[in-house]
Amino acid sequence: MGARRALVGTVVTLVVVGAGAVVADRVALGLAEDRAREVVTQQLAVTGEPDVTIHGFPFLTQLAARELDDVDAAAAGLTLEGIDATDVRVTAQGVGLTEPATVRAATLAATLPPASLERVLVEQTDLDVTLTVEGGLLRVAGDVLGLSLSAGLEPRVEDGVLLVDLADVALGDRRLDLDDLPGGLGDDVSGIEVPVEGLPEGVVLTSAVVVPDGVRITAEGTDVVLPVAP
Repeated sequence: MGARRALVGTVVTLVVVGAGAVVADRVALGLAEDRAREVVTQQLAVTGEPDVTIHGFPFLTQLAARELDDVDAAAAGLTLEGIDATDVRVTAQGVGLTEPATVRAATLAATLPPASLERVLVEQTDLDVTLTVEGGLLRVAGDVLGLSLSAGLEPRVEDGVLLVDLADVALGDRRLDLDDLPGGLGDDVSGIEVPVEGLPEGVVLTSAVVVPDGVRITAEGTDVVLPVAP
């Protein structure tokens, strides 16, 4: 009976210690995620409070190794040097915790809504137009030279720069070839650069695709050095 009680006591002790270790691990994880939210807010012009998730268990093991395996962050919005973006998602692998802190691989994705793109288009071309999403293209509509303009634009990324190219165009009820547009209009609305600046150093644009809410851009980087938080 005594041996049995001792065994039960040992099991209970192990369970309590194990539960305590789990609680300590989760508490440390929560504190780390709170700090990560502060860093994201300090370093990026995000809208609202970002949501940060540090993956992997146990967390204390990663902390002891001074590197986090996987970290995800999300924010409702982000301002990139004056251009508003929405639905921001950041994933990071191999986040170092020693100075200089580096991220082995990072990906940032965000959506540029039509209103943001329309503002850039108007500034770049001086055309009084509106921009919407139509299928897999951006659709520009307005009046040019007294005629109604409808043009489809297709985004692309070249050498880390976001550009939009003319895919189709119609003036009035007539569909035109790019070379037929008057006054060099085709050049005005093709190859337009959308300045996406303010990305973390070492992170560059890699792709852009039209989605129902605008243009979804993706930027990637390796061995990204994190700024020192104040």
